[in-house]
Amino acid sequence: MPDPAQQSAVQQILGGFAPKLVSLTDDVLFGDVWERAELGPRDRSLITIAALVAGGNSEQLPFHLNLGRQNGLTESEIVEAITHLAFYTGWPRAMSAIGVAKQTFKA
Repeated sequence: MPDPAQQSAVQQILGGFAPKLVSLTDDVLFGDVWERAELGPRDRSLITIAALVAGGNSEQLPFHLNLGRQNGLTESEIVEAITHLAFYTGWPRAMSAIGVAKQTFKA
């Protein structure tokens, strides 16, 4: 087993509990899909954040909000995207997402 400091986020969370899900996440999602040249990391982050907000998947937002900032999104752009999504995905989802964003950015 790799040193915890060298493990991916999903390896740290799931360890050996769901090894195939870890492998698919690390190798396929982040190793292949996120590396495709047709969209840059910044665009992929914005799309992913929007999809998580639209789906009401607040549990995954902190990771992707931080990744979005690493990929060049500003906090202001993320807040604006969530505000815009309120009218397309529903007020409660946007309000939940903005609360997560506020806590994530404060940390």
